[in-house]
Amino acid sequence: MAIETIAVVGPTASGKTRRAVTLASAMDGEIISADSRQVYRDMTLGTGKDLEEYNGIPYHLIDICDAGEKYNLHRYLTDFTTSYNDIIKRGKLPVICGGSGMYVENALNGIRMPEVPCNNSLRKSLEGKSLDELTDILKKYKTLHNTTDVDTAKRAIRAIEISEYYNNHPEEAEMTRKAGARKLNALVIGISIPRENRRKHISLRLQSRIDSGMIEEVKQLLERGVKPEDLIYYGLEYKFLTLYLIGQLSYEEMFHSLEIAIHQFAKRQMTWFRGMEKRGTHINWLPYNLSDEEFLKCVYSLSNLSE
Repeated sequence: MAIETIAVVGPTASGKTRRAVTLASAMDGEIISADSRQVYRDMTLGTGKDLEEYNGIPYHLIDICDAGEKYNLHRYLTDFTTSYNDIIKRGKLPVICGGSGMYVENALNGIRMPEVPCNNSLRKSLEGKSLDELTDILKKYKTLHNTTDVDTAKRAIRAIEISEYYNNHPEEAEMTRKAGARKLNALVIGISIPRENRRKHISLRLQSRIDSGMIEEVKQLLERGVKPEDLIYYGLEYKFLTLYLIGQLSYEEMFHSLEIAIHQFAKRQMTWFRGMEKRGTHINWLPYNLSDEEFLKCVYSLSNLSE
C-alpha cells in the first residue's frame, strides 16, 4: 500500500519543523502541526512556532484558537481529520509535524475521542485539594505514564473528570473511540539527537527566545486580560514566565526552573515515542545533523515515493 502521509516526530529543539518543511517542499506537501500549544494565537515565541522556517509551505492547525481557551485531544482529532481530508482532496501529501506524541499517535491510528462534558459536581468536590492529593486520586483511575496530566491542579481535575466519564460510560467511550477508525499508512520519521546536544540546543534556544521578546509576549497576554492561571495551565514557558511577571519568581529562578522543566519535557517526549514503538508504531530514527540532501535521500529510500 502506498504511503498516505509522513510524520516527523522528535523531542523539542531537534529541528522537526525544518525537516518537515524540507519534505513538504520536495514532495508537494502541506504540514499539519501536531503541537498542543501552537494552536493558540499570539503564543508564538513560547511555543516555538518558528513560522519563518515554513518558506511559503502551507500549514494547518497553528493559530486556530485564542489564548486562554482549553484545546484538547478530541478537538485536535476533529480538526486533524478536516485538514487531512482537505489536503488529500487537493492531491497534496500531508506531512504531520510535532512533538505532542499523544496527538500524533491517535491521529495516525485513526482514533476518534468522545467529547467529555463538564462534571460540575465532581469539580466542586475537588476544589481546594492540593496537586498531590489530585495526583493520588487520578492514580486510582489509571497509571500515570508522564506528568502532563498533573502539571497543574486544573489539568489534574480535568484528567479526573475524563477518567470518571470513561468509567461511567465504558460502552459509549469504546464505541466512539473505535467508530470509523482507520489506521493511516504512514512513514514515521524520528529526529534523533544525542542527549547532550539536545540539552545544549534547548539552553541556547531558550536564551534566544527570551532575547527575542518572549517575556514581552507573555506580558502582553496578561495585559490583554488572559488570566495568569490560564497561562500557567499551558505549562513550561507560559507557566514560569507568568510566575516571574506576577512576582512569584525572580528572573534567575524563572530561567533556571524553566530550563530544567524543558529538559524534563524533552525526556518525557522521548518516553512517549518509545512507548509508541512498543505499541506498534515503527519510527525510523534519523540523525539530527544530516544535510537536507542526505535527509531526503534517507526518506526516499524508506518509502516508495520517487525523487
